[in-house]
Amino acid sequence: MNATFADIHAAADFIGPGAIEVPLYQTEIFDICRRSSSFGQRIKQVPATGHPSRFFEETAIPNPGTAGFVNPRSINPTVVSPTRVELSVPLKAVVAQINYNLFDIELGDQQKQFAYLQAKDLVDTVSGVMVAHDVALWNGNDTSLSAPTTTQYMGCAAQIAAGGNSVTVTTSMKIVDTIKTTVAQMVANNGYHVRPTAVYANPVLLDLIDQEMKSEYNVVLNTDQITGGFRVKMLSTQAGDIPLIPDWSLSYTGTPGSGNAVLPAYIVTEDLIEYHWLGDPTPRVFQLGLPNSLTHQYVAVKFGAPVVKGANFAHYQVLVDR
Repeated sequence: MNATFADIHAAADFIGPGAIEVPLYQTEIFDICRRSSSFGQRIKQVPATGHPSRFFEETAIPNPGTAGFVNPRSINPTVVSPTRVELSVPLKAVVAQINYNLFDIELGDQQKQFAYLQAKDLVDTVSGVMVAHDVALWNGNDTSLSAPTTTQYMGCAAQIAAGGNSVTVTTSMKIVDTIKTTVAQMVANNGYHVRPTAVYANPVLLDLIDQEMKSEYNVVLNTDQITGGFRVKMLSTQAGDIPLIPDWSLSYTGTPGSGNAVLPAYIVTEDLIEYHWLGDPTPRVFQLGLPNSLTHQYVAVKFGAPVVKGANFAHYQVLVDR
């Protein structure tokens, strides 16, 4: 009896004359956890053609050097042929599982304090799949599309870097000038019609850009809405005004201002970045039933993979030293 009484007393906030105070909680759980990123919402979602998902890319039109002017009375044309390559992207799986014990479910139903909790936890499980997906869209650690080495995506950052377009902004260089010049060089490509649509970077780097515009040029950047209720700064370039989109998953190394920090940014043509999905573009939830332990099991799964088309001409990596 003493042990039982001690347990009851420990659960009460106060026991006194005419009063027994027991702990109560707000029925809403405070939650501002990250659940999705703008990048995953803005790139193309297309059904996969298979595993791997295959496509063709035309790398050049018939060589203009072999087409030319001739004597109209003596036409002797040169035979030309377009250049096309076959490419593919292997599909990957992102999964998560949550179990509901029958005893805990019935106890929660009887207490009626967190009536929505089972639904919230299931939604959070799906959100966990999407967060893992969003992080891997940029940072997946696979190193090859043609010969996969890990179960993760080959991140878009790695695909762009593998394309070979990269520029370093040293501590003595202007960030904005380098980005604008790089965009101009991309637009000036005489082999491909390139129109970058966004710059993605960590919010810390975008803050440095904002500070540079104010201090060096006395310019305050305009803003525009890119997704529902989300406004970002716009940078005027030779490709028009393109958004500077903060993405928390693009991490940096070192301490900005120390001279040893490296902050990456990616100039991208979003129409040429695709997510090839299998089954459904969003995560699906499967209920596995009640095993011997009387546990409800739910598995959230998402099949697919991102691919950066034109990685060697339509996108650019910018590494900022600060």
